[in-house]
Amino acid sequence: MGTPALLIFAGLILLYAGAEALVRGSVSLALRLGISPLVIGLTVVAFGTSSPELAVSVKAALQGKGAISVGNVVGSNIANVALILGVAALIKPLQVNAQVIKVDIPIMICASIVTTLMLGNGYLGRINGFVLVLGILAYLCLSIYLARREKNKSVHSVFDESLPARFRAAWLDPLFIAGGFVALVLGGEFLVSGAVTLAAEAGLSNAFVGLTIVAIGTSLPELATSAVAAAKNEGDIAVGNVVGSNIFNLLCILGISALVRPIRATGIHVSDLLIMIGLAVLTLPVMRTGFCISRREGILLLALYAGYIVYLLIGQPV
Repeated sequence: MGTPALLIFAGLILLYAGAEALVRGSVSLALRLGISPLVIGLTVVAFGTSSPELAVSVKAALQGKGAISVGNVVGSNIANVALILGVAALIKPLQVNAQVIKVDIPIMICASIVTTLMLGNGYLGRINGFVLVLGILAYLCLSIYLARREKNKSVHSVFDESLPARFRAAWLDPLFIAGGFVALVLGGEFLVSGAVTLAAEAGLSNAFVGLTIVAIGTSLPELATSAVAAAKNEGDIAVGNVVGSNIFNLLCILGISALVRPIRATGIHVSDLLIMIGLAVLTLPVMRTGFCISRREGILLLALYAGYIVYLLIGQPV
């Protein structure tokens, strides 16, 4: 068990470091090219923070491990809502932006339902992947359009303040981008290999490992970001980070993975997909109560996640 655990740990470190390097290099290059912080925040940063999930899911798809590829996305979405929002709300109650409730959460719910329908037969083909990628492009265009219409200057300043500074030396931009890409590829290789080996040695299915260990591991950057945002009393950033990540996971990560190679999600049950939809739907009434996620609601979300893990351990054949 030592070797797969070491591979998983090394993979997570490389994925985290690779995502950081890719985001810093890409943001620096974009700023150097004169692209506005608002556009950078909605595209470059959003894509970069989801790069660990992308690296793992694409690698798993290429190896024919569709259960890990899909389990990573479904498990990450479940963890993002129940675990990450739960932890962030325990740190400090999260104030929610009205636009997130009116626009982004309904899109997250629709994306969850569409993906579930596509995966109804356990197969995600290239046509499905193409439709999902079109969906993420449409979402990005809508987000940029709505953000540009926003007259509140504080919204624009949030993007400006949240971006890492531009490197002084231009040659550092491609160096960080290339280094981040290499780290992501190696991290994805290590994590998938370690997860598959661990599943075989422990008698677990690839689906179980993808829904739990891999999903939680690739969600650690979102957990860190949301926890820090909550501590700084920036609840809208914490919530927006989770909702945006879920939309990217479903439309971009699964879409690109299916385009690279059609996916057979053996072992991912309809119940897992329905739980993902249920948690997405649950965010609406939770956030509508005073446009805030309270500590009590955070405890509820954490309890639901604990119940899901127990269900996977004892209620689902692995």
